[in-house]
Amino acid sequence: MAKRNQARGERISEAEHAVMEVLWDKNPISAAEVCDAVCAQRDWSIPTVKTLLSRLVQKDVVATEPQGRKFLYRPLIERADYVGGESRRLVDRLFGGRAAPLFAQLAESEALTDDDLSEIEALLREMRK
Repeated sequence: MAKRNQARGERISEAEHAVMEVLWDKNPISAAEVCDAVCAQRDWSIPTVKTLLSRLVQKDVVATEPQGRKFLYRPLIERADYVGGESRRLVDRLFGGRAAPLFAQLAESEALTDDDLSEIEALLREMRK
């Protein structure tokens, strides 16, 4: 899938991200199915979901396909591509493009568990092979 939002520089809001998570889990699906997944927990209505889906279509990160009298929605970007881009933006914006200060900040604030540290160590060992 193309990284279309990256090319246009469009940012996905927190609310739009919640909708994208549903689409990444299951697609293509209708607005009603998206609402079934998120409306109760977020106190949203179907018009809210339709507005968010419309914004995501305008941002060229979601596609629509007609099915009878309704539309089905599917993502045009992969979750991993989106997360990678957002992670890079965070590191660039807050840590001058360097990941080490991010890990130092997380360690100092005790945000990293022993399991997190073990996982990071394993990733580093794998990367050095």
